[in-house]
Parts: sequence; structure tokens; C-alpha cells
Amino acid sequence: MSTTNATIAPGSVGEVVPQRAAFAEPLALKAGRALSGYELVFETYGELNAARSNAVLVCHALSGNHHVAGFHRDNPGKAGWWDNMVGPGKAVDTNRFFVIGLNNLGGCHGSTGPASIDPATGKRYGASFPVVTVEDWVESQARLLDHLGVRRLAAAMGGSLGGMQALQWTLSHPDRIAHAVVIAAAPKLSTQNIAFNDVARQAIVSDPDFHGGDFYSHNTVPARGLKLARMLGHITYLSEDLLGSKFGREIKGEDYGFHYDVEFEIESYLRYQGDKFAQIFDANTYLLMTKALDYFDPARAADGDLARALGAAQAQFFLASFSSDWRFPPERSREVVEALVKAGKSVSYAEIDAPHGHDAFLLDNALYHRTVAAYFDRIAADVGAGARARPLIIGGAELEEMKGYAGTREAEP
Repeated sequence: MSTTNATIAPGSVGEVVPQRAAFAEPLALKAGRALSGYELVFETYGELNAARSNAVLVCHALSGNHHVAGFHRDNPGKAGWWDNMVGPGKAVDTNRFFVIGLNNLGGCHGSTGPASIDPATGKRYGASFPVVTVEDWVESQARLLDHLGVRRLAAAMGGSLGGMQALQWTLSHPDRIAHAVVIAAAPKLSTQNIAFNDVARQAIVSDPDFHGGDFYSHNTVPARGLKLARMLGHITYLSEDLLGSKFGREIKGEDYGFHYDVEFEIESYLRYQGDKFAQIFDANTYLLMTKALDYFDPARAADGDLARALGAAQAQFFLASFSSDWRFPPERSREVVEALVKAGKSVSYAEIDAPHGHDAFLLDNALYHRTVAAYFDRIAADVGAGARARPLIIGGAELEEMKGYAGTREAEP
């Protein structure tokens, strides 16, 4: 839970402490295997109301984690990855909602994953950790809600892969969710996106330090492969116009050096991002997360008919997309909207003009935040969470310091 402090900036939930929940009941996975037990690390913000009707689950994207908002005592300068969205007076107002963020199963920020100890062997799982899917995550999340005493969600929300989880919630547990907030997502990956993911995985598995996924026992890290995977991904999260306006063809020296080291500013930026990521993220988790993206396709069980697949949903829906997002472009969100309309569901849709590409869902955009806030006002009215007590707070920095490699939130495909 968050703490209070007079020096905390308006709109911040303040200092937060991660929590841990252990589950002994085996979890059957879609891949045909089962985890005999596992742990999930999570954070909560705000208070659960007496009716237990105001819970909002925030689902993270590929490189995200449980630290959604506020700050940790040992690192007060690093706010949660969606801190500009979640907090008192913000779009997801923690004065009204009980917000839950978790590190998904298979993650590398405390929840059970490839770097965890396998109780059957006493060694790290490594390559033996099973492939997990969006459906598996939703089942583990449902157990976490049981642990917290939450029977029904006011909303599940997320961007990109997080939005896919919010959508899956309406299908896996239609009676346990009132609203789904799906941002910058898609009903399934395009062929091009699957191709990007495979190139990223090949960069990792071909690194000599990967050792077939069991690099832990070799005391190595496949940093070169993970760096390349991140560099590739980062290019796709930002728009061409944004990259051009921030970097252009600027070079670091006075003239061309006629060598293969860093010369252009964009090269320096991407290598910095890749190096930083390789220090904090687990390579096996990266493989797992990208496969979960590849496999997500709710229409597959309905012979490709998305409207028929979504017919089981009982929730109301809000979708948002961004004009410059070429990885998950607006037409993919419109695909979902059209299927929901065909299925007779209640759906609201916003297409936001933003120059940032896919990363726009993480950044400050007044229209975007006001639109999400307006929808959460509607959710609050539906679940009895009360009225907004203060004007909407929109905080944080956009990409102002991109050239200095600061002021950007971690890209979250």
C-alpha cells in the first residue's frame, strides 16, 4: 500500500512496497504442462471499498512489471512505469479505485520465472520453464484476485500486450469483469510483428552466452543478443517522424569517420537503450513474453470469427489507438471495435493524434489522459466508486530529454 508524505508531488501515490503471494495449487498451462506452485509479486494503490467493487487490474506489456505507480524507498527517483496514469487525481484515480499491478508469471521482477529455483531440482528453471500464454496469465491473475478478496473487477486495463490481457479477461472470466480498457493493442499479431519477434529471439538464442537458456549455471548473460533484441524492438516502438525530429542524421563528430563504430546520434541512443536493458532484463523472460504475443488470437477458437469469439464477453469496452503507431496501428483496434459492435457489445473508441508511435500509450498526452479519465468516471459511476474529488492531474515528461537518454519511460511493446 502507499504511504503519505508532505513532500510527495501532487498526484503521486507516494512510497510503495511490493508484496508477494504464494500459490500452492498447481496451475495447468495451455502448453499442456503445469506449475506445481508459484509466486506473484504485486503492488496495490488506493483502498478496496466496502462493497469490494472498485478494483482495477493493470496488466503490463512485454518489459513491464508490478511497479505501476509511486516510488520505492531504495530508488525514489524512479517512478512506476504508468505513474502519469495512476494516482490520486489522475486518470485512474486512486482516491476512488483500488489498483493492482503485478509482475506476470514468467517475469523477471520477482514473480516465478526462468530465473527462479525449480523446487524439483533445486536449480534455476532456465530453459525448462514452460511457455506461458495470455490465457495462463489471466488464470494466475484471477487467483491473485481471490487472494486479495476481489470477486469482480471494476476494470482490467493495459497497453499493448497488457491490453490483450484485458481483452482476454472478458473471455476467460466474463462474470468477473465489468469493463475492459484496451489501449494500443490488437486482436492478434500481424505477420510482420511475428517476424520482428522471431528476429529478436534469434538474436538472443544465437548469442554464445545463451547456452540453450541455461546461462545461469555458466555464470554468463547473453547481453549481446538481448541488446540487439531491444534495439530492434525500440525502433518499432517509436514513429519515423519522431526519430527524425529528435535525431535526424546528426553525427557525433565533425564529419564522417569511415568506420563501423557509433557515428550517428540515433546509433548512440539505440546502443544506450540496448545496454541498459540487457543489465536489468532476463533473456528467457524476453523469449517467453514475445511468444505469448505471438500466440494470442482469441478468434482462433471460433474459426477465425472475432465477433463470435467476443460474443461470450459481458463487459463494456473502451479502446484507444494512436495515429502514429505503426506496430499496433489504429486499424487493428478498429478491427476489435467492429467485432464488438457486430457481437452487440457496448464499446467506446478513441483514436488519438499523437506523434510518438507505439510508446504513446505510456506518455503524456492531454487528450489521451482526459479521454481515459472520462471513461473511468463512467466506471466509477457504474461501480459506486464516487465522484472525482479534484481536477484531473496530468504529470510527467514526454520525450523532451530523448537525446540525453533521460526522461523517457521504458518502451513497452
